[in-house]
Parts: sequence; C-alpha cells; structure tokens
Amino acid sequence: MWRNRNIWILLTGEFIAGLGLWLGLIGDLQFMQEKVPSDFLKSLLITIGLIAGLAFGPYAGRLTDRSSKKYVMLIAGLIRIISVVFMLIAISTGAIWWMVVFLILLQISAAFYFPALQAALPLVADEKDLLQLNGIHMNVSTLSRIIGTALGGFLLVVLPLSFLYIGSLVTYVGLFILTFFLDINENRDLNLVKQPIEKTGFKQVFPIINSVPIVLMTLLITIVPTLFLGGFNLMVINISEIQDSTAIKGWVYAAEGISFMIGAILIRKINNKLSPYVVLFGSSFMIGISQLLLYFAANPLITVIAFLLFGYSVGSFFPTAATIFQTQVPKHYHGRFFSFRNMLDRVTYQIVLLLSGFLLDLIGLQFMCLVFGILSIIMTASFYAKNKQIGTAFEQRQNIF
Repeated sequence: MWRNRNIWILLTGEFIAGLGLWLGLIGDLQFMQEKVPSDFLKSLLITIGLIAGLAFGPYAGRLTDRSSKKYVMLIAGLIRIISVVFMLIAISTGAIWWMVVFLILLQISAAFYFPALQAALPLVADEKDLLQLNGIHMNVSTLSRIIGTALGGFLLVVLPLSFLYIGSLVTYVGLFILTFFLDINENRDLNLVKQPIEKTGFKQVFPIINSVPIVLMTLLITIVPTLFLGGFNLMVINISEIQDSTAIKGWVYAAEGISFMIGAILIRKINNKLSPYVVLFGSSFMIGISQLLLYFAANPLITVIAFLLFGYSVGSFFPTAATIFQTQVPKHYHGRFFSFRNMLDRVTYQIVLLLSGFLLDLIGLQFMCLVFGILSIIMTASFYAKNKQIGTAFEQRQNIF
C-alpha cells in the first residue's frame, strides 16, 4: 500500500487542505465573534453555506460516477481557491455578507470534493487495506486540524486576521497543483465511459441502501456523532466564555484531536476482535457519555476528559463506518452514494447546528449537553434494539473486513 504514489498524493493533499481549512475556521470564529453577538445568528450564517452545498449534492454525485474523480477534485479545488478571495473582501470591508458568499462557495466545493475523495480511496487501495487506509486518512486529517488550529490561534495573536486566509489560499493552491499528479485508471477499473448515468438523482441508490442492512443501520446511527459535531465550534466558544479562558479552546481541540488519532490507530486491532456493529454501538454510547460530562463544563479537567472520550469514540466510529460503505456499496454507485451520504450529513448537521444555536441562547451549554447526551443514549439503545429485532447483527462481518 505504501508504495502506491496515489495514496501518498491523497494523504498529502488531505493534510495540506486540512491546514487551510482549519486556519480559515479559526478565522471564521474570530470574525463572527467580533461581528455577530448571537449564537443563533452564527448558526444561521453557517447554515446558509450548508444549504448551498446541499443543492449541488445530486449533480455532484452524478458527475463523480460518470467522470474522473481527479477531474471532480480539481473542480472543487478551483472553487475553494476562489472562495477565499471573498473572505478577504469581507475582512477588508467588515461586511458579513461577503463572508456568506465565502461560506457558500466553500460548501459547494465540499459537495464535490468529499464524495470524489471517498470514491477514489477504494480505487487506489486493495479492499483488505481499506480499514487501515481510512484510519490513516482520518489521522492525517486530524493532525492537520491540530496543527491548523494551534497555528491559527498563534497567528491571530501576532498577525492580522487576513493573514490566516492568505495562508489558507496558499495551501489550497498547493493542493490544486498536487491533484494534477494523481493517476487513477478509472475507465479500466470501472468501465465508466461505457456506463451512462441517468439523471435520476438518488433513486437508484435507495434500493442499494435498503438491500444491505448494515449500510442502512450505519447511516442511521451516524446521527449520534453529528449531534455533538453539529454544535462543536459553538460549544467551544461557550466553554471558553464559561471558564473565562481562551487557552481552553486549544486544550479542547488538542485533546479531541489526539484521542481521535489514537482511536483511528487502534481501530484495526479492535475490528479484528469485535464486530463492526459492536464498534459502532459502543462508540455511539461513549459519545452520549461525553456529552453528559459537559454538564460540568465549568470544570476544565472534566471538559478535557469529555473531549478525550469523544475524540476516541469518533476515531473508532468513522473509519469503521467509511469502510462499511466502501466495501458494501457497489463501486459504480460510489459517487451517488457518497454524495447522498454527504447531503444527509449536511441536513442533519444543519438541523443540529440551528438547534444548538437556539438552545445555547435559550438554556445554555450545560443543559443543552445534558439534553443531547440523553438523546444520544436513547437513540443508541433504540437502534441496538431494532437491530436485534430484525436479526441483522453481525451477519455480514465476514464480508466487511
């Protein structure tokens, strides 16, 4: 696997893009903190971008299935580069609406990039290496997040806000150039040229999902980590305000990122001993516990422990879920499936984001986390009970990893 140049390009590109993304995100939070007083209004602004990405989802899926993944990633990269220009305009003018344009273009780019990336991974690695590759890929993403957030926080202290986005622009240009060196012979492997894709949206994907119980169950249980992730950045801001500490932001991001990497590193050994269902349900339950711990968000130690637990849980959860999707869904449906999954994640994320902003204004962080924690545990128990009832638990283990 490590002799494959395409894998190195994809992993290096993920690291470069991640640095730019998280430098920009730190800048987004700072810009909104200065210009937008309400958490609910912050969530509305982010939601506008998500809706734009959602609108492009069906087309992105069809394009990914009938075109080169490299071509789709290049399109996404170009849109991403253009988006940063509008954020620089927002900073220079102080107008929040230019930031909205930036967020819209960034989410449109993501609507194309991530389905193409997920569909490309099974094409550059053997199926037996996919779980390990997914774990490594997510670790690279997490490492870029740790470095990007730490670097972003440092640069905010010593440089103007616009320099963060200039740094993002440089990394995005680097990724765009690197993508040109990908060499995936998709026409040979998938015969894409001879397989026209009807413009039927996701109609052909739904029977695939319904026919493979583990795919359907994995899609449903992904709601649980989204309950935490949807309001993640808003929660970090509120924790910082509750503890009256800017340093806790760095500690929280670092704790979650490092424990995520540990979970993703250990997941191969865990899945050799346990069913993927056990990993998914166990991780989902621990996510609920981590949310409950944030009821004590005024305590820095408990806060860090909560994010350590959450990071480890999602570090186990997402590589397992990604491998299930890549191996159980036929490859010639990957573009549309991952685009559908991306849209589903965005809808759920959007709802959670708005709900988080509303609840933070209404009842505060601690009671919101109490509600979300209880809800996560109830959903996990319900999905587990339903899974046992229909008798699908563990049946497909031998075909997955």
